[in-house]
Amino acid sequence: MPDATTPSPAADWLPILKTLSITEAEAHGIEARAKLAGVSFQTELLASGLVPEHALFRALADNLGLAFLANPDADALVMRGWQGLAALAQRGGARVSLSVDARGQSVVLIAPDQLNIPALHSFVERYPRASKRIRVVQPSALRDAITRRSRGRLMRVATERLFREAPEMSARIVVNAWQGAALGAAVVSLLFAAVFAPSATLLVLHGAFSLAFLSCVLLRVVVGLGVKRSPGPRFTTIGPADMPVYSVLVALYKEAEIVPDLLMSLGKIVWPRAKLEIKLVCEADDHETLAALRAQELRPYIEVIEVPAGGPRTKPKALSYALPMTSGDFVALYDAEDRPHPFQLVEAWNAFETADEKLACVQAPLTISNSRESWISAMFALEYAALFRAVLPWLARSGLMLPLGGTSNHFRRVALEATGGWDPYNVTEDADLGARLSRFGYRASVIWNPTQEDAPTDVRTWLPQRTRWFKGWAQTWLVHMRNPQLTARELGLGSFVIMQVLFAGMVLSALAYGFFFLTAFGVIVYLMLGGEFQAFQQSLLYIDIVNVVLGHGAFLLLGWMTLQKTERPAFWKRIVWTPAYWCLMSVAAWRCIWQLYWTPHHWEKTPHRRHSRGHLPVGKVQERQA
Repeated sequence: MPDATTPSPAADWLPILKTLSITEAEAHGIEARAKLAGVSFQTELLASGLVPEHALFRALADNLGLAFLANPDADALVMRGWQGLAALAQRGGARVSLSVDARGQSVVLIAPDQLNIPALHSFVERYPRASKRIRVVQPSALRDAITRRSRGRLMRVATERLFREAPEMSARIVVNAWQGAALGAAVVSLLFAAVFAPSATLLVLHGAFSLAFLSCVLLRVVVGLGVKRSPGPRFTTIGPADMPVYSVLVALYKEAEIVPDLLMSLGKIVWPRAKLEIKLVCEADDHETLAALRAQELRPYIEVIEVPAGGPRTKPKALSYALPMTSGDFVALYDAEDRPHPFQLVEAWNAFETADEKLACVQAPLTISNSRESWISAMFALEYAALFRAVLPWLARSGLMLPLGGTSNHFRRVALEATGGWDPYNVTEDADLGARLSRFGYRASVIWNPTQEDAPTDVRTWLPQRTRWFKGWAQTWLVHMRNPQLTARELGLGSFVIMQVLFAGMVLSALAYGFFFLTAFGVIVYLMLGGEFQAFQQSLLYIDIVNVVLGHGAFLLLGWMTLQKTERPAFWKRIVWTPAYWCLMSVAAWRCIWQLYWTPHHWEKTPHRRHSRGHLPVGKVQERQA
């Protein structure tokens, strides 16, 4: 119970709460939790889920003798564009806004947060005429109205900000003038050389492709030599009052089927609910997903953001649209199919707290939960094990640029905004942002509590996703190589070399694999038709054999080293499937070259389905959104 000499918010609210069937004991419990978390009584009350927001503010209006307005008119709001964005960036939105009623008279809309009920009662009694011009509005309704009014400005911020502020770092233009001229000259020269000196051209191409291929092999070898056992997560004593507001962004598109799973996963996140805001970002014309979300009784800390139709229709555009509508000091990003570890936010925040302000992002590892479902998912899981358990930790320990994964990124908000946020025109916005953070002098690191997700299980799903990844890596390389000298100076030599290997090298090595196989096949056919085995052809075959053997060996060895003991059974199957998997990667790489020319900003959606285990009926989802 509160001290008798200390004003009790619970006591002030009690007459209102009793009309909503909330007992005095529950009110004092809310008050105690609010003090512990360092938030207002009203914030904790709404976060508790004991009373719907609409019912609370209607009861508040009745208690004060003020009019209640359920649906504010967005067009009637009196505010400038920048004021709308400033209001949306506040926790819960605007608290006071000026509007015009149907008779053309000005009215004041209030959606109070830290409300002094006795003082407001006194104001109403002293100024009855002025009080008639006040309307009580629930915060979410006023926020929705401001959002509708601000859509145009939000879209301009999402699609134009980076290009306007730093056009040289935007993928809106695929290649600049000198890059286009260089690529054109290279293609024309290659065609002429292929016609007039085919053997020499083939040998030179093999040499160039081999260089890219072997650079990726060398990176895997170096990383493998430096593999260390995970030290596990580290935590310090945490007081809820010291914990900041954390914003979680989840981009959804055509994800109606997995909405129940998503809400259950998000409901398990450990963080004070009064300091958590989850934004589910959907396309406005994705009616099925929106209907699935509206069918759920969402907690007050969950908000659905509808992104208006308009190009480019990409995930980073949607995230850039939503970012100005968040208020957290830290921002986490998840995909719709993710199941993050409950303590991942706590670990990420602890990492930021124990580091300096140059730590801009921490990457949580991604683990594949359906690796046994198909050979595609098994190979995908092997890749992820090597990347998130070996490559990224090695890069972080070495102080090198980190190409972020597409999900489970945790950002220091100040750094995210200072570097321009996500590029709406880059289809691997994560890799691009990792490079840009490094160029601005920030660094990224890794944490250990993982996020589980499902891998594609068939070629039809896997191929478009991998094509998009290759295309995005090519976009990222082209963007950051517009001024190679400047990029090298800003990144440092080590990170500059890593960028060449991870972006250009990965794409070229995938292109090379198919090229090696086609060349070897051509030589074999030539010999079968009676041709003579010449020194030139021997050289090509030796190059191809060495590249393929070293490539497969480094890939499988690094994967084996990062697999846990329970994941190693049937590893021989992955050895058998490696050539087929790499052939598919080559197909995806060649496909990306075609798309990079014709549809550079097209986002090929990866479909997801409900997880294959542990489902609850849809009606039980609300009970798990603790």
